[in-house]
Formats: sequence, structure tokens, C-alpha cells
Amino acid sequence: MTSAFVRCAAFGALAVLSVSAAPLSVASAADISGAGATFPYPIYAKWADAYKKETGTGLNYQSIGSGGGIKQIKAKTVTFGASDMPLKPEELEQAGLIQFPMIMGGVVPVVNLKGVKGGEIKLSGTVLANIYMGEVTKWNDAQIKALNPNVNLPNTAIAPIYRSDGSGTNFLFTDYLSKTSPKFKTQIGANTSVQWPAGIGAKGNEGVANMVKQTDGSVGYVEYAYAKQNNITHLGLQNKDGKIVEPKIEAFQAAAANADWANAKGYYVLLTDEPGAESWPITGASFILMYKNPQDPAISAEALKFFDWAYKSGAKMATDLDYVPMPASVIEMVEKTWSQSIQVEGKPIWTASAK
Repeated sequence: MTSAFVRCAAFGALAVLSVSAAPLSVASAADISGAGATFPYPIYAKWADAYKKETGTGLNYQSIGSGGGIKQIKAKTVTFGASDMPLKPEELEQAGLIQFPMIMGGVVPVVNLKGVKGGEIKLSGTVLANIYMGEVTKWNDAQIKALNPNVNLPNTAIAPIYRSDGSGTNFLFTDYLSKTSPKFKTQIGANTSVQWPAGIGAKGNEGVANMVKQTDGSVGYVEYAYAKQNNITHLGLQNKDGKIVEPKIEAFQAAAANADWANAKGYYVLLTDEPGAESWPITGASFILMYKNPQDPAISAEALKFFDWAYKSGAKMATDLDYVPMPASVIEMVEKTWSQSIQVEGKPIWTASAK
């Protein structure tokens, strides 16, 4: 069996599809199925390929956005859903789900502005919010000039690019803007899908990256791996401590260091606008959603084996793509949650011997 990466035409996003000698559209019955966030897609694809080669078990993951992942797991059409917006404990309880963090990373504002290098232009959350509210419309606006006194800013119209699909990246970005701009919080707010007053919509991290690349004067927001892989110019951001920081794994780690997973019911933790001089302000975790009482215990157990392998053997692959692996202490907590919460007829489908 081989692993192929295909474009999911129905959603305009990428999907990873494990296939055998059967037609390309047919996944193996033994494959694990999942759907959701595009934020972690680059690392999920890398893990899936390595895991398939090592174990023969494939992963059929549709990268359709967090909103789609939540819908599909609630519709019981996949083994797991993936979302960068954690569900609140009461929603998990109501749906009979558990969630756990799989990986952490950063969302990065990116631009297409001739002659500008990565990090050369710096913005605050307030100014970025004003751009997306349609109040700052030119790159040489006084608000941008104040943060970039030594940059020759052009009189170019700003074209904000936003996620048009239900998206955890949207949630992280709007949560950050809501925390830094009271006006944005009141008028737009934080969610996987919001009513943007200005700009151009695109589906998926990949869609936003492509739209920014082809639109002069544009600004968008994507998971960092997409910015790097597409060679798009990033912006520097002013963090909660007032420091200008660059997007890099050390800055994501600095923000993640504040996370109190042990005391977070349902692992509900947000990492946006965290304190610390080195913290990147739009950092977040990507979560897995599974049923406490799965319809197919065998394939759910296979999914947990994959996640265990990714935690233990996939950390270097993750850091190579500038994601932040979960700490060992969190992995231990998560796997204890698996044993206690995912059960069939009172018996856990995951035990230490299940690895």
C-alpha cells in the first residue's frame, strides 16, 4: 500500500489519502479516518506517510477546516475530528466527546508588498484589527507609520485576505484581535467563522496563502508552515509585553510555556496574547476530538496507536516544520484520559499494552 496526497476538490483544500492497489478514491477499510483543521495538515501529512511506511496503517485525513471537522465528528462520519478551536467542556459533555491537544504552532500575518522583506513591517494587534475592520486602508497610513518610522511605506491599498470557511485559524486570529482591540471584540468577535466587513475570502490555509501571493498589497494570516513553504513575507508583531517578535519556534514555545494543561477541564486552553517578552501572540494548539463510546472500537484504538506514535516518534518531524510538540507531562495526562474516558462496555480501549 502507498500513501498519496490529493486535493480535496469539494472543499478546495488538501487531503491526505491512504490507498492500496484499489482505485485512488478508495481508502483501505483498515485506514483511520479524520477531518478538520488545515493548521496541522503539514505535520499530519508527514506523520501519516512515516506511520504508513512503519506500520502499514494509513490515515485518510480531509483538511477541510476546523468547522468541518467538528461537524463531521458530530455526524459520526469519521474516527476523529481535528479543531484549532477547543470545544468548551459543556459542549464536549453534551456531544459525548473528549478532546486532547496534539500539537502547537503559530498563526502568522503575511503580506504581498513589493520591496518589503520578512519582518520588516511590524504591526500591533490593534492596527491589524483596524485593517480587518476596513478602517486602515493604505500601507502608508499614520497608524502603520507610527510603528515603522524607518520603513519607506508605499501608498498602496491594503487588501485584507480572510478565511471564508469555518476555521480554527480564524478562531485563533480573531481571538487575538478581540483581546487586543475592544472595538473588534464588540463588532466582530472571536469564532471559527465571522462576518468580515472588508477584504477577500479564501478557503483553507492554502487558499489564503495562494490569494496573498497573487494579490498586490494584500495581508493575510496562515499557519507558519504554510508561510515558510510558500515563501511568503511575514510581519513582525507587538506582543502583550510591548515587544516586537518574529514568528519562530522559540517564540511559539515561549507562549506555550504558560499553558496550564493540568487544571484545564477538557484541555480547554487558549495561547493567544500570552505574556512574556519572547512570546508570539498568535500561538495555539490543535486538538483531536473523539467519542467516549466509539461506534468502531477497533479503528478508534488504531487511531490512538497513531496518536501515541506521533507523540513519541514524531516530535522531530514536528519541530522540523516549526510546530511545538506536546511536553511529555501533557502526553502522560492525555494518555491517562484515553484510558479513563474512551471505553466500550466499561472497558478502556487504550491501555499501556495496546501500544
